Amino acid sequence: MASVNKQQREAAARLKRYEARQQLNATQNKRRVRDNIVAVIGVLVVATLAGFAQFFYFDSGPGAPTPAPSETPVAGENVGAPEADLSEYRVWTGDFTFNDSTVVGIQLDGTLAPQAVAGFVQDLGTGYYPGKTCHRLASDLSFLQCGSIDGAGSPDPAFSYGPVENVPADDLYPAGSIAMARGSDTYSNGHQFFIVLSDTTLDGSTGGYTIVGTVTSGLDALAALVAGGLDPATIGQDGTGAPLQPVTITGFNIQ
Repeated sequence: MASVNKQQREAAARLKRYEARQQLNATQNKRRVRDNIVAVIGVLVVATLAGFAQFFYFDSGPGAPTPAPSETPVAGENVGAPEADLSEYRVWTGDFTFNDSTVVGIQLDGTLAPQAVAGFVQDLGTGYYPGKTCHRLASDLSFLQCGSIDGAGSPDPAFSYGPVENVPADDLYPAGSIAMARGSDTYSNGHQFFIVLSDTTLDGSTGGYTIVGTVTSGLDALAALVAGGLDPATIGQDGTGAPLQPVTITGFNIQ
């Protein structure tokens, strides 16, 4: 009899241990499911916040397009830019060729904008401009912006400089002006420039734009090249877009 009772107690103990293990396994499974759900929710929250931040930057924040020629801001100090001495503090003459046939004579004034002219001299030496496009045309055809590293307006992260130089006091950029595009930071000048096709007033509240030189010939021919207006598929919130007839820099010389 005592042996039977002992067996019953051992069986009951085994049953309790089994039930305890089952309960532990069930608890652990629930915890894993809960942890997985929390992890998924966390990923979704992070992705949502990242998407919102990107939307805010490009549509409401400092990345929002503005009517004036601009690049994405590059903060702080000169990056990859030469010393202003490279301009030799003199006037350089030369030309841009667009689409192999439209030649625009230019003067770049190193006495008034030595840092910007030094940038052009460096770009001449590296052969930067040939092959670059003019990606941005004003809706009223008042200016044409050229020289972005990717053909879509992005700045070159390895090349930026400041400050702005030779800014018109009255914010009026006469037809034929060659000016440097930039972002909100006055040290975000780079390769991009814009040629003013007709007298244009631009907001100077953030410091204006460096007039680096002037067109000496061929302005009418360049205006005729973009007379077809903007490609409707590329028009942005600020009304600018790519020229309907693509425009590419095929030659650049100064001396």
